[in-house]
Amino acid sequence: MQIYLQDQTLTDLRRDLESVQKGVAATLIEHNYTEFAQFSIRLCLEEAIVNAFRHGNCNDPHKVVKFRCRISDELAEFEVQDQGAGFDPSCVPDPTAEENLEIPSGRGIMLMRAYMSEVSYDPPGNTLHMSYKNGPDRPV
Repeated sequence: MQIYLQDQTLTDLRRDLESVQKGVAATLIEHNYTEFAQFSIRLCLEEAIVNAFRHGNCNDPHKVVKFRCRISDELAEFEVQDQGAGFDPSCVPDPTAEENLEIPSGRGIMLMRAYMSEVSYDPPGNTLHMSYKNGPDRPV
């Protein structure tokens, strides 16, 4: 099966998110990713891209988000880069801690870490890398 590559500059959250998700979803089906994997990746891409536009770029319409992906039968890899100053992911409060249950931040990162095989940020924290290893479904 041929490797799918996408390198795109996103300028509009709603339109471009839908375009990215459609392209990735079709490719995941072609590469025999399970429905659970398709759901997981779709959820994490939405969290990553929305976070990049809203938190990274602070909804500035002049800033863009770079999106890259590489999908093979074995592995789906994604990179999302915003034009913001970045952040330290270790400083994001644990959204499952009792004292943070009412705070609306940190849930997207928690979901990405739960559903993807690997999640990391390059300093200064404005480039996110995620990967999903194709194979039997695993519990979240």
